[in-house]
Amino acid sequence: MRNSLLWMVGVAALAGSAFGQGMVGTWQGSLPANQGRPPLRIVVKITREANEKLTAVLYSIDQNGRPITANSATEQGGTLKLGIAAIGGSYEGKMNADGDSISGNFTQGPAPVVLNLVRATPTTTWAIPDPPPPPKQMAANVDPSFDVATIKPSDPNARGQSIQVGRGGGNMFTTTNTTVSDLIIFAYGLHAKQVTGGPAWFDSEKYDVTAKPDQAGVPNVTQLRTMVRKLLADRFQLAFHREEKELSAYIITVAKSGAKMAKVTEPRGNLPGFGGRGPGSIGVQNSTMAEFAEFLQSRILERPVVDRTALTDRYDFTLQWTPDQAPPANAAGAPPPATPVAIAADAPPDLFGAMQQQLGLRLESGKAPVEVLVVDKLQKPSEN
Repeated sequence: MRNSLLWMVGVAALAGSAFGQGMVGTWQGSLPANQGRPPLRIVVKITREANEKLTAVLYSIDQNGRPITANSATEQGGTLKLGIAAIGGSYEGKMNADGDSISGNFTQGPAPVVLNLVRATPTTTWAIPDPPPPPKQMAANVDPSFDVATIKPSDPNARGQSIQVGRGGGNMFTTTNTTVSDLIIFAYGLHAKQVTGGPAWFDSEKYDVTAKPDQAGVPNVTQLRTMVRKLLADRFQLAFHREEKELSAYIITVAKSGAKMAKVTEPRGNLPGFGGRGPGSIGVQNSTMAEFAEFLQSRILERPVVDRTALTDRYDFTLQWTPDQAPPANAAGAPPPATPVAIAADAPPDLFGAMQQQLGLRLESGKAPVEVLVVDKLQKPSEN
């Protein structure tokens, strides 16, 4: 009986090993069409390192063909799981008994979509195009300005808000649905509570900005802010003075478990990317912790955020949390009677818990001395 049990355990171990080895190779499949667009072909190359760890690189060959390295790749019992922090995505699929296909789902946002993969052969492998060259960076020793800038009132029916550089190629700076307060906060890396004294319209009237730098290449964060500061002074006649105050703030530190984010290993420029994926979900690309702290204070949290992690690398990650369910205040300023809100059992934790659980970061309340910008003068934008 004992020999029989040992034989069964041995067979199970061999089966697990065969599944794991079977994951190695090139797999390909198509994401379904969206809004009349053609399907997107995806190639996944899986290899095994000397320590038996799986690695995976994905290619969206109908977009730009640039390699996207999965930050995690695991196999258990024929089930493949990939974490793809660089695009805020994940994949989970089950390999069939023949080892020639994987049935699964790709998730990038609130709802998964079917992505079934088949093992590629030398005759069926899709060609992967050469990735585009990295964008040219602006020379670090130049002091740029906007050569041409157009500022116009936003379409009142337009939804969403954005501040972008290089959209569609080049180095054009564009914003949509941004107030002057938003531009000041962006230009000086502040929280809304760190800007005081402006006229009533500066945080209510919205503008779209299109501006071309007078220097070639994509600017770094300092250069970009310098240009926006010059734009504010020139076109909005912004004048201010600074004060320092101790304010309630949130402080970010590294948790005892250590940071869990994927480091950016290949240079991708010197600007971060932040994309909302619905309430309680953001995708972060190529960001330092200081830049992430500024994003949190400008878009998510009601207080300034201070980075005390001492982390200097750039990271890719996705953060998902359950937003505060508190109802909004009524016109008189008092909150309406609370209405219980059903929260799914598998819902992610609140923002504080999610940052520690998913990123290995602690977000805590505290007091911190912060700079306050007091607006002395501000006018509506001059003519284009």
